[in-house]
Amino acid sequence: MKSIITAHRKLVALGLTAAAAGSLALGTMFTGAIFTDQQTDNSTFTTGTIALDAAKIAAMDLTTSGMMPGDTSTSSVTVQNDGSAQLRYAVSQSSTNTDSKNLRTVLNVVVKTADTGGGTDFASDGNYCDDATGTTLHASAALGATGNLVGDPTQGAQTGDRTLAGSASEVLCFYVSLPLSTSNAYQGASTVTTFTFDAEQTANN
Repeated sequence: MKSIITAHRKLVALGLTAAAAGSLALGTMFTGAIFTDQQTDNSTFTTGTIALDAAKIAAMDLTTSGMMPGDTSTSSVTVQNDGSAQLRYAVSQSSTNTDSKNLRTVLNVVVKTADTGGGTDFASDGNYCDDATGTTLHASAALGATGNLVGDPTQGAQTGDRTLAGSASEVLCFYVSLPLSTSNAYQGASTVTTFTFDAEQTANN
């Protein structure tokens, strides 16, 4: 009787082992048979640029010698955005007397856009500022020590600020005059003026 029970136990053990092996094989079969898929996307992020053309700004020249009452010094300047994004710009100035005569208090400055119209205007004669028919951006006023001439360099949109799209440009005309009423006290006087062009992005600003 004992041998019969032992044999039965062995059969049961063999049956369990076979069942476990079968389950393992079945699990392995299902694990290796799942369908999969994967897709990817590459995104490239590139920043835009704003850049005033330095050479064109530097070409502006109002320097005079021997200026007499009633004279006006005129210069055009091309403001060009060499960048890819729209910019907003303003122009300011600071003037330093090289002597004690304070010439900056009597010199007047006017800023306009380029001449408009036909005839002898720039469309025909190639001079953007000789007729002074453009829109006035800064009315005639004394230079003084410092001041804003076009817009305001403070961050954000300000009254008078100018905008330029990427690769766009425009011509401004600067006129600095010594009034005919200037007295003898200003003979031989000299003032150095620095014109500053400040640009910033317009997007999100």
